[in-house]
Amino acid sequence: MPAASLADAELRYLPYWVEPGVADSWLARLLEETPFEQPRVRLFGREHPVPRQVAWYGDPQARYRYSGLLHQPLRWTSLLAEIRTLLQAETGQPFNGVLLNLYRDGNDAMGWHSDDEPELGTEPVIASLSLGAPRRLDFRRKGTTRIGHSLTLGHGSLLVMSGSTQHHWQHQIARARRTSAPRLNLTFRLIEPSRA
Repeated sequence: MPAASLADAELRYLPYWVEPGVADSWLARLLEETPFEQPRVRLFGREHPVPRQVAWYGDPQARYRYSGLLHQPLRWTSLLAEIRTLLQAETGQPFNGVLLNLYRDGNDAMGWHSDDEPELGTEPVIASLSLGAPRRLDFRRKGTTRIGHSLTLGHGSLLVMSGSTQHHWQHQIARARRTSAPRLNLTFRLIEPSRA
């Protein structure tokens, strides 16, 4: 079902893509198995740690550069490979990498951005699986400051962003001071090494 009727965007939101027991199991395993890191980025001449922890998995050629950092892929775990197979069947799209973002509590966040790096192709398909605490995802049209749409991503939900969404819209996960539980977000994507 569509998440919203946003002009120049294709959003498909499945709030209960994974049943709660499976989602609980996946979250526990991924929190235990994943070697999360907290990279540092340079902003205005100073280095800052990103306000979340991350891990990048993928096929050997799926190197991914964003925020000025080049991420070499970790090898697929059995669980991540299983989830990828399910997502490819759901979306009809191939994926060769997944970015895991761990929001440890409501103080962790993701600033405004679009997933529009050249290696993602002209109309990237981003399949975003959410596990753990619900968090709000905001959208704003590029060139504006007003939030145009918000969506609460719940435990076990799937959001697929495709078409021209990344060309026209930015999205963010804002801080949520009242949230104390962790949220894990898995964004599956297809890296085209020839475009990197």
